[in-house]
Amino acid sequence: MTQLSTQTLATLEQAQTLGLLPEEFEKIKSILGRTPNFTELSIYSVMWSEHCSYKNSITWLKTLPKDGPMMLAKAGEENAGLVDIGDGLAVCFKIESHNHPSAIEPYQGAATGVGGINRDIFSMGARPIAQLNSLRFGNINTDRTKWLVKGVVKGIGDYGNAFGIPTVGGEVYFDDCYETNILVNAMSVGIAKIGDTVSAVADGPGNPVYIFGAATGKDGIHGAAFASKDISEDSINDLPSVQVGDPFWEKLILEASMELLETDAVVGMQDMGAAGITCSTAEMAAKSGTGMIIQLDKVPMRQADMKGWEILLSESQERMLVILHKGREQKAIDIFKKWDLIYACIGEVTDTGRVEYYMHGQLEADIPAESLALGGGAPVYKREWEEPAYISLNNKFDINTISDINTVGATSTEALDNLCKAAEFLIKLPNIASKQWVYNQYDSMVGTVNQSTNQPSDAAVVMVKGTQKSLALTVDCNSRYVWANPEVGCAIAVAEAARNIVCSGGVPSGVTNCLNFGNPYDKGVYYQFKNAIDGMGRACRKFGTPVTGGNVSFYNQSSDGVAVFPTPTIGMVGIIEKPEHIMTLDFKNSGDLIYLLGESQNDISSSQYLVKYRKIVNSPAPYFDLDKEYALQQTTYSLITNHQIQSCHDLSEGGLFVALFESGKHRGLGFEIVTDKKFRTDAFLFGEAQSRVVVSIKPETKTTFENELQKSQTSFLHLGKVKGSDMVIDEMRIGSVAEYKNEYDKAIGDILEAN
Repeated sequence: MTQLSTQTLATLEQAQTLGLLPEEFEKIKSILGRTPNFTELSIYSVMWSEHCSYKNSITWLKTLPKDGPMMLAKAGEENAGLVDIGDGLAVCFKIESHNHPSAIEPYQGAATGVGGINRDIFSMGARPIAQLNSLRFGNINTDRTKWLVKGVVKGIGDYGNAFGIPTVGGEVYFDDCYETNILVNAMSVGIAKIGDTVSAVADGPGNPVYIFGAATGKDGIHGAAFASKDISEDSINDLPSVQVGDPFWEKLILEASMELLETDAVVGMQDMGAAGITCSTAEMAAKSGTGMIIQLDKVPMRQADMKGWEILLSESQERMLVILHKGREQKAIDIFKKWDLIYACIGEVTDTGRVEYYMHGQLEADIPAESLALGGGAPVYKREWEEPAYISLNNKFDINTISDINTVGATSTEALDNLCKAAEFLIKLPNIASKQWVYNQYDSMVGTVNQSTNQPSDAAVVMVKGTQKSLALTVDCNSRYVWANPEVGCAIAVAEAARNIVCSGGVPSGVTNCLNFGNPYDKGVYYQFKNAIDGMGRACRKFGTPVTGGNVSFYNQSSDGVAVFPTPTIGMVGIIEKPEHIMTLDFKNSGDLIYLLGESQNDISSSQYLVKYRKIVNSPAPYFDLDKEYALQQTTYSLITNHQIQSCHDLSEGGLFVALFESGKHRGLGFEIVTDKKFRTDAFLFGEAQSRVVVSIKPETKTTFENELQKSQTSFLHLGKVKGSDMVIDEMRIGSVAEYKNEYDKAIGDILEAN
């Protein structure tokens, strides 16, 4: 047996400095049967970090539904989810966070988040066709937030545009809780032929291990560990943990990978993300029950005199690990050369079950692969939790203590003034206003493999080339709802994602999630996490959308104990079977009738109107009934596929009024509606009670349409009609669509560009 190099044995103090607990240090010694050296301790520190091991979350993640008739890869089995969409094709998709790096260096942090998630897709043999993102920032008026927004958006845009994959959708929120810890969640979606995908396996002792792509440097070292601790004033010292990306290298690697997978040379392949070479070698070996011998000095390096542990833990971007069939190496080498990539054979597969890392012939680390793999030897914790005190305060909210927007006895002039002030305020609110300042920096049409429709719809719609099908894609989470009630709020996030898919003409097929929370050692945070998972599981089972995988991002909390709102971002993919089923949200013709489907409520809880306009922070999550939500979506899908409606738009932030305005603004069409006097005016127009959509129909189909709704027992209300270019509510003109659109379109840009 080769002896370990003479490194100083690691100490408990070093272990704690690297983020390991004393009991974890003892467990490492037990696994190895000896005290680890510094290199081995460093390996465990990243592989047992929350970012890689999910040690504080995996217990609850295992409760989520993972099975479905169209599932081709379950959560945890592969780098990304894989769902059969018919026609011999599968959709591959995943969402991940790059929060901490983006908070320190927004441009590179966001750019490398985009690069990393795309590698997860094409490492499985799927060609990326679309990107989405979910971004959360602090107060939009602060200089730091403006700097972060500009850096993140430019990083996403520059990388995605140069890489050649369109950014087709996403969401942007602003709230003070994200002032220190911003959230940057990136989602990628790809298409693969069923049977042509590749797994991250390392089968066949004696098979060579190759690294290809870019050279390895010192950027990103301990990046996974950095992502597993709170942000503090000293976090700027972690800047070397932020990786540096190059989209042009990524494009070469994509094309080389796709070509490589067309040969018979590949056994398995995996990208190098968190923990770099360590993670890819250990996980691939553990998955196959094999081992590896890796010669670290053979790794192509762009910096001289790198130490073994630095090479192992580097998270330099644009690198791939591939296991080749022995004797077929030349096929791969020819492709690497064709695409002008850096490559090297750095080791071979063994049958020992251990990953052995050498440097200049000296054994630097010798570890059982299984002890490093997800679900393997890492400790698993179920932390203590307790309901935060603020939740009982939320539940004490009484709508009757808040005056309605049109107070009793007000004159018509006062009523109109009250209504206009609220409507104008909400239209310009950063969480509601147009995000075109952001999206204009993304190319939504780059690439010709598949084409985004770019039509206004609740979900992004991307046509699948060579078929009649399209994909409906969305990312959703109203984190204020989750903060108000974690279980209900997270169920709403799933429901809204499904509703967006359905309103666009699709059938929800699968979910990927990015779970952004504070410090799991905080009992209140762990309560939020556990209950959010419960709500997610309940909703996913109802909609038949198995969870295909994703990412947990804890420690989105500053050193003074301020955590972000619990933000379980839901990425969802749906299938639109035929082009004629694609539904848009825009009103089509003056004279069309407008209907509200679903039940209105006297509810303004957690609405943007209540929180931002009326300045009431504490209230419960808005009204939500999962069974009624599901029934509404079934009815809506039937109406769309039977061609009974002209437009369809769900109600979300800003409620009914914002949904009507957004439906009218694309063609400059106004509306005349009458409110339902059974409800408060503010609740009816601005409340955010769930399970409601606005549709428009041709006047001549009124009887047939209403009969269909009555048969399905769907609640509905004839609101009024599409008319002219003015917005008229209860015979009061509150302004023209064009006037409001001007304010809506420029609100965010005006703030971000202000000196």
